[in-house]
Amino acid sequence: MTANDRVILHVDLNCFYASVETVLNPAFRGQPIAVCGSREDRHGIVLAKSEVAKRAGVKTGMTNGTAAALCPGLIIVPPHYSMYEKFSRLAKKIYQRYTNLVEPFGLDENWLDMTAGMAAFESPFALAEEIRTTVSRELGLTVSVGVSFNKVFAKLASDMKKPDAVTMVTRENYRTLVWRQPVEALLFVGHATAEKLHRFSVHTIGDLAAADTAFLRTLLGKSGVMLQEFARGHDTSRVMDISESIAPQSVGHGVTCNADVTSDDEVFRIFLELAQDIGRSLREGGYFARGLQICVRDKTLTDKQFDTRLSERTQSGKYLAEAAFRLYLAAYRRESPIRALTVRATRLTRGREGEQYDFFYDAAREKRQAGIEAAMDDITARYGRNTIYPAAILLNEKTRALHPTVPTLPYPYLATGRESK
Repeated sequence: MTANDRVILHVDLNCFYASVETVLNPAFRGQPIAVCGSREDRHGIVLAKSEVAKRAGVKTGMTNGTAAALCPGLIIVPPHYSMYEKFSRLAKKIYQRYTNLVEPFGLDENWLDMTAGMAAFESPFALAEEIRTTVSRELGLTVSVGVSFNKVFAKLASDMKKPDAVTMVTRENYRTLVWRQPVEALLFVGHATAEKLHRFSVHTIGDLAAADTAFLRTLLGKSGVMLQEFARGHDTSRVMDISESIAPQSVGHGVTCNADVTSDDEVFRIFLELAQDIGRSLREGGYFARGLQICVRDKTLTDKQFDTRLSERTQSGKYLAEAAFRLYLAAYRRESPIRALTVRATRLTRGREGEQYDFFYDAAREKRQAGIEAAMDDITARYGRNTIYPAAILLNEKTRALHPTVPTLPYPYLATGRESK
């Protein structure tokens, strides 16, 4: 690392979910652990695994049964998301002792910019070692730390040696360490991009760095040029301050149902459930949605996605549910039972200045609904989730993962005129 280089760390909590489970239950330490969704709720896949389970061949996304067959003695535990969020917050507090430039990349990964604080440490490696041992001592979790002169190489370095390790990528060694790595190891090179590059014999990051720039622009557009710059070590993107927030592009919520959905009535109630949380998130963030997207997955695991532009900006869960249902009726042809549904509010904006309403805009209706949902938000904030909800949710027995404490009543709610299949 030269005197003029930035000092960027990427800190990755190893096997995060599974590691938290071993802290919560020390008897799990050293055992093959898989954090899995419930078979009963039809989420029976591996969400995370311990190093021992990983060495036995268990992979994320594998079904519970396949994982258990590969790894005899596998301990399957349900996810505890509130605890994962808690440990993520605690890790960030440790990082903030060293710098306020801490940028999250998911729950378990963070970039740190230590350029301004290096005078207090013997070397970047010594700093990374101190953070690694502090997290282990205080939280009982291991981390892999990548150290480099930019964010992309720091992220790649943390992936090179796991678990519980520090790896440095410098200007002097990156051609040796980085360029021999497979091209898919580079940040933002996904499966589809890697497949395109492989077809033209671009197999390593070094191949990408040496490729003809005009060819990459033709093959991948502007992103091809950007990826080549990354491969060559040219990344000047900054690490954001922990107090900064990135404006979301969308807010969504989805569910895989306990049983196949065979009627439009059930679809509406599911949309209504999903939209409640979306509306609450929009109101908490001060955002309005001007667009809507739904995704429908049927029992053959075929996904179909539809988008629409809303006639007015909204923060209302009820309005979003109604719009989602109208889009579903207009665009989706149900040929087999539905397995999962997702609703996403898109085209987010802040404030409502300069909005032009259509001729049928009902200001009184919107004001009335906004008052109802504000009151619901207040009750939820005081007494917790599931203390108040639309009565239609009582009727839905197929989304227990969303509202596990809400009772269900088998009663038809909405007549749509479309026959069940």
